[in-house]
Amino acid sequence: MSGLRRLVLDVLKPLKEPSIVDVALELSRIKGVDAVNITVNEVDVETLSLTVVIEGEDIDFESVKRVLEEVGAAIHSIDQVVAGKKIIEVPPKPAE
Repeated sequence: MSGLRRLVLDVLKPLKEPSIVDVALELSRIKGVDAVNITVNEVDVETLSLTVVIEGEDIDFESVKRVLEEVGAAIHSIDQVVAGKKIIEVPPKPAE
């Protein structure tokens, strides 16, 4: 298959339940998802700002959105999308 292979999402989640462990486990159950990485970027009084990286062979974006909505999270932005037969890594920018 050559569908979506990586999604990098900026996600806002309520500070309380569910935990990011639970969110990662729910996302990992989606068909086509091989790995989920969640990083906490910022903690506010009521929300967590997260970077969610999802990799797989043929990720169903609509299922990802649905699971995030079900756990009370919202996609703030889509920061990277990789599709096709392989993942192309972006080379790091040279230091200035």
